[in-house]
Amino acid sequence: MKKALFGPSLTPYLLLLPQMAIVAIFFLWPSAEAVRSSFHIEDPFFGTATFVGVDNYVDAVTNSTYARSARFTALFTVVVALFSLGIALALAVSADAVLRGKSTYKTSLMWVYAIAPPVAGLMGSMFFDQHIGPLKEFAAWLGWDMRVGFDYFDTAVAMMTVAAWKQIPVNFIFFLSGLQGIPTSLREAASIDCRSPVRRFWTVVFPLLAPTSFFLLIINITYAFFETFGVVDVMLKGEPGNNPVTLVYKVYLDGFRGQDLGGSSAQSVILMAAVFLLTVIQFRLIERRVHYT
Repeated sequence: MKKALFGPSLTPYLLLLPQMAIVAIFFLWPSAEAVRSSFHIEDPFFGTATFVGVDNYVDAVTNSTYARSARFTALFTVVVALFSLGIALALAVSADAVLRGKSTYKTSLMWVYAIAPPVAGLMGSMFFDQHIGPLKEFAAWLGWDMRVGFDYFDTAVAMMTVAAWKQIPVNFIFFLSGLQGIPTSLREAASIDCRSPVRRFWTVVFPLLAPTSFFLLIINITYAFFETFGVVDVMLKGEPGNNPVTLVYKVYLDGFRGQDLGGSSAQSVILMAAVFLLTVIQFRLIERRVHYT
């Protein structure tokens, strides 16, 4: 059997050049600039910078407002990831069992994926509106006087609901693809050995979805940390007050609204480090339980 040998060529490097340029311009350069700015106090009007060492980091981690935002971000991430993954898995299992009208059923569940986060936030604001919101009226029917935008807990529930609803279609698509990739012969063998559908799902089907579930877990955590900015911004209407805010939105508030460029840069570096550490922990601990064969 002959081996294919390729001589020296610039073609692979030329093909990689556009992607590497994008990474360098839109990720590496801004990240390096954020790290540099985090050690300075910058004047946003005159462009002068004063080196202050780690003072911006100390101010961030010792600030009670930042600690409150960090706790809410952790809760927000867990709730959004848990509910979006759980509901999407239930819908995917239901769609996989549909025999007639399967295409229509799948399309009706996936259309939300095309909605941009700010648009989802606007729709959420309308659903929870104090005067015409149907979800506000439904909560009132249950005896819950929701005051989104005024009450901390009510606003947090509304933000989590909209953020999870926006992410469900993405998870649904991947879960459904994973379910349809399971061989029919394996399912038939499992149905013979185990008559309980619930037990059969958790002992046979769900372990085969482990690679998909692990991938979606990473995606959903990243989504909750960063991509919900549009949802939070629109639902808070640019006036957070005492309402809950995520860490990435606090970076925006302090940097662009408060003109504290050094402090917001330090917060962004802390957030990047936290997400990186969390991702490493996930790959070190959770991926060991994932089997790809």
